[in-house]
Amino acid sequence: MKRAAVFALMLFLAACGQSEDHGWLGYAEGDNALISAPQPGWLAHLHVQRGDDVKPGQLLFRLDDTREQAARDQAAAAIPQIRAQMKQAQANLEYARTTLLRQQGLARAHAGVPSALDQASANYKQAAASLSQLQAQEAQAQAALSGAAYALAQRDIVSTVSGTVQDVYFREGEYVPPSTPVISVLPPKNIYVRFFVPETQFARARLGQTVRISCDGCRPLTARITFIAQQEEFTPPVIFSIGNREKLVFKMEARVAGGLPLHPGQPVEVRPL
Repeated sequence: MKRAAVFALMLFLAACGQSEDHGWLGYAEGDNALISAPQPGWLAHLHVQRGDDVKPGQLLFRLDDTREQAARDQAAAAIPQIRAQMKQAQANLEYARTTLLRQQGLARAHAGVPSALDQASANYKQAAASLSQLQAQEAQAQAALSGAAYALAQRDIVSTVSGTVQDVYFREGEYVPPSTPVISVLPPKNIYVRFFVPETQFARARLGQTVRISCDGCRPLTARITFIAQQEEFTPPVIFSIGNREKLVFKMEARVAGGLPLHPGQPVEVRPL
């Protein structure tokens, strides 16, 4: 509501007529980063509040992870069991290999029994197949553990940007639907100015043009025009006539790479350089 009131005020002031001696009226604006979780869940812990400064990697909030921890623990417990079976299977394979080599030696010396050689060969193949099967199970268990660990890590949501927390939309104990913002953060680099240029002065502005920004109590700033609306707007009241042509304004935006040291909603005056 406050931002909308400022917006209406700026348009009203523009409608009153801006001479070339006066700057173009506008206000600071900011694009918030909306922080959400990839999966739904109950909000277990909220680690920041409105007005807190955050940095990349900082923990913002945590969703309930009881189910994910159980899945991770179950996946982790399966691996030692499979490895114990693999150890026994490797011993069985080594025994089967030794037996097969002995029977093959007896067969070459014409001292063995053909059925014994066939049985030793079958036992070796079976032992090798059992070990291969367990190795595949271990790989599957490792993949399951990695997936469970990833799902558990997704319950901790960290900031990907530096900025100030603007709003918190959920409280601890509330259910968060999937892909729903929980926190909004305003990075300083996302602060810019939005201003309005009368139709009669439109030719004085162009994309990429450097402008000077001034406001009450702040030092002069410079930025570049990065957006010019393709269609003009009426300022209140919306009544079209030849006599109110000066009430047509074009919305424009100016930015600087590192952002502007202003507060969203702060009135500004913009002048072309």
